[in-house]
Amino acid sequence: MSSRRSRSRQSSGVPRITDEQINDLVSKLQQLIPEIRNRRSDKVSASNVLEETCNYIRSLHREINDLSDRLSELLASTDSNSAQAAIIRSLFM
Repeated sequence: MSSRRSRSRQSSGVPRITDEQINDLVSKLQQLIPEIRNRRSDKVSASNVLEETCNYIRSLHREINDLSDRLSELLASTDSNSAQAAIIRSLFM
């Protein structure tokens, strides 16, 4: 029964990703994440790379939210007709 299942998955037309492709993608992630990239050891498990990637993305989301809040406060405190407000608005266009 299990061989029938594996055959039906292979013939479903969905391309299968190879272990080599997964290793390549994990390696690329490892190069992008500062926490891992700055380590001296090259040996990092795939699960650790994925965990650090999730943590890094959460950190970026927090940073975006903080910057957005700061920008909202800045815009609220500036005169809407001021040159400073016009410059900020032009950056978003």
